[in-house]
Amino acid sequence: MDENNIPEEEVDNIIVLNDENGEEVKFEFLDLVELDGEEYVVLLPADEDEEEEGEVVILKVEDTDDEEEESYVSVDDEETLNKVFEMFKEKFKDEFNFVDED
Repeated sequence: MDENNIPEEEVDNIIVLNDENGEEVKFEFLDLVELDGEEYVVLLPADEDEEEEGEVVILKVEDTDDEEEESYVSVDDEETLNKVFEMFKEKFKDEFNFVDED
């Protein structure tokens, strides 16, 4: 393991984003989902304290002026979030144990 207690094989999947307070937050990149011509990333907080355990974060990918960079923005549309998450769940149904909350 490295100094951040993240198994070495997972380091390539870790991305660091800045939150609304400008603080760095680490996420594990799980998937890129395309819906209606838009791309969305599905991320898992790497710090267990940040979110409830096992909750994913879905962000919309937006291009920036710099071709080397992407910007991620939150998605407010509940229907879009649900569609992206359902596509993610279907794709990874054999790899993750999803819990349905009612």
